Amino acid sequence: MSDPDASSTANHSLPLTSPRTPVQLSFPFLREGSRVWERERERERKPPQPGELPSPLPTKRTRTYSATVRAKSGPVFKGVCKNFSRSQGHGFLRPSHGGEDIFVHISDIDGEYVPVEGDEVTYKVCAIPPKNQKIQAVEVVLTHLNPVTKHETWSGQIISS
Repeated sequence: MSDPDASSTANHSLPLTSPRTPVQLSFPFLREGSRVWERERERERKPPQPGELPSPLPTKRTRTYSATVRAKSGPVFKGVCKNFSRSQGHGFLRPSHGGEDIFVHISDIDGEYVPVEGDEVTYKVCAIPPKNQKIQAVEVVLTHLNPVTKHETWSGQIISS
């Protein structure tokens, strides 16, 4: 009978992985060994190119805990989608109370549909660092779809309203 400790020390150079580690999928699905997987791995290893800066806009994933708490505790505003570009991942909302248009990032939109011009929304606001002089919409929910236009789900299905 072999010693269990002897086999574990022989394989100590292999990384340990948990069977309960969540799998992150993106489209196309990243399968280990595929060309897409290898390209992604190469991108992760490359240092940033000269002139390539990280985005200063805090997305849902990069927003600090304190900014998230402040946004969640703030009031809910109403507005209308002025424009939204799915390919660019952002757009602008026109507040119903008037004032300057508000930036919205794709990660802050809750719901099934991609917003289009004329959709009524509710949202909360969060300051955009580093100066915190401008605001962006967070927790954006489409409350009324514009009946004149066709809507698209995030999965790409076209729905006529």
